[in-house]
Amino acid sequence: MSEDTQEKPEKVSAVEVFKQESAYLLDPIPEELADENDFFGKASIQILKNHGTYQQDNRDDRKAKGKTYSFMVRTAIPGGKLGSEQLLAELDLCDEVGNTTLRITTRQGLQLHGILKSNLKQAIRRINETQLTTLAACGDVERNVMCSPCPYKNDPVYDQMQTLADEIALHLQPKTRAYHQLWLTDNETGEKQLAGGGQKPAEGDQEVEPIYGPTYLPRKFKTGIGLPGDNSADIYSQDLGLLALCEDSSIVGYNLLVGGGFGTTPSAKKTFPAIAAPMCYVSPDQVLDVTTAIIKVQRDFGNRADRKTARLKYLIHNWGLDRFKQKVEEYYGKPLQSPKPMQVENYIDGMGWNEQGDGRWFYGLNVENGRIKDEGTYRLKSALREICSTLRPPLRLTAHQSILFCDLKESDRPQLESILRDHGVPLSEDFSNARRWAMACPALPTCGLAITESERLLPRLIDQLEKELDQLGLADEVFTTRMTGCPNGCARPYNSDIGLVGKSAGKFTIFLGGRVQGDRLNFIYKDKVPEAEVIPSIVPVFRYFKEARQAGEAFGDFCSRLGQENLLAQCDRTIAKS
Repeated sequence: MSEDTQEKPEKVSAVEVFKQESAYLLDPIPEELADENDFFGKASIQILKNHGTYQQDNRDDRKAKGKTYSFMVRTAIPGGKLGSEQLLAELDLCDEVGNTTLRITTRQGLQLHGILKSNLKQAIRRINETQLTTLAACGDVERNVMCSPCPYKNDPVYDQMQTLADEIALHLQPKTRAYHQLWLTDNETGEKQLAGGGQKPAEGDQEVEPIYGPTYLPRKFKTGIGLPGDNSADIYSQDLGLLALCEDSSIVGYNLLVGGGFGTTPSAKKTFPAIAAPMCYVSPDQVLDVTTAIIKVQRDFGNRADRKTARLKYLIHNWGLDRFKQKVEEYYGKPLQSPKPMQVENYIDGMGWNEQGDGRWFYGLNVENGRIKDEGTYRLKSALREICSTLRPPLRLTAHQSILFCDLKESDRPQLESILRDHGVPLSEDFSNARRWAMACPALPTCGLAITESERLLPRLIDQLEKELDQLGLADEVFTTRMTGCPNGCARPYNSDIGLVGKSAGKFTIFLGGRVQGDRLNFIYKDKVPEAEVIPSIVPVFRYFKEARQAGEAFGDFCSRLGQENLLAQCDRTIAKS
């Protein structure tokens, strides 16, 4: 580590102690994995996150049954790229050892819920057998690397972004042998199997974690790659965002943006959401080394005493961007160029039918809140089984929790649509814009941090909003609505046109003024709004928007231009008159 170290805190957080004593993410998991309890202890719970799993309990059942434990298992899928066989394997697992549903995450991964402790090893091993991995899908490491997923074959920059996402993910994947030892060792032979997304470490390696060190990072680290014309990876929300500069259908460099992150604790004023700021410009061959330098600076100087302020954004806030850049240059070993003048202009979600540019098509299917399930006449899980078994398309998961079916022939179009219709699955064109551009975190009943509903509530709120927008003649407007059951911001509500964040039991903070492009924070419009008043509080703003918008002005831009005070004054008068 650097000799120019930060002033060390008198003590570190309990999680830092757990990591230090874990022997590179191993202990005390082995002993507890073999015991008869259906849960793990505090140390193992924290260490297990780095292996891709969270301990949870069904909060709906607490009163009747007490705490009954199960596990969420998350698969890291760089850029959301996977095959039909891999998705089929995850669907099998959700039926065999999960709660029968699968969830597309907001970071282009997959989540299984309801895994019992006794089935945990089976689930993780099976995922690795498909050449995927859960390693580093959670924890104090580089999380799943995101990029714009659309497979435009006539625009090579999309494949270049995907390749870079794969390279960053592999480069920053933890090298610990603990993952293989715990989940991939054959119980009978003792042979270690190769993880789908990783490398089997040599037994003679002296330096186990050359990038992370024995205590890994102070907090999670998120990376996304995007284009000025397609910020579907939401790069401004990331610790590290890479905005590609393209010339002649090739990426010639990237602006590196640093310090994004949305987790916050309203009761702690020292915490806040932040969007990333441009720090430097790098050529493609510099990306891995400069990214490593950024990771190492955060490793050595991030706050290990207080996890609430341990993300990279707080280090940059405390130091200032110039000092942070200087330290990155010191670790990198060379000066870095100033960022180029670039800004994002669009967000391509890929829904509906799209030409790939090579004579084939891809179809983007909107999956409401990412939940893949069979429920009543809606049988998305069964539809996906048939599509993946018959058409066998390559797949991409999107950052808006939806799925792209790729490399389809023109003749495949009727069959794909027929499969979806026969299983009661609406086509993307059947969704309103309000619903298409909305997403929610899981929240209750599985998330232990949730204060309010989110995934189970948002569809009902969108039902109400759709009716109001139809009456106002605004059904064609494009705006993002993102909802979370707590302020940690997993569904990225702080840069959306409308953000709904659980604040206390049954009450939400309403944020307005972000935008689809994702490069601007929104602001608090109203706080502690009861669930029944959320949509009635937003509708007057849309009514005012219809009356006073400028030509071509988007809803989020309108709210940002007017600001909270003007919006409240005008909309409260409107409510009083009515």
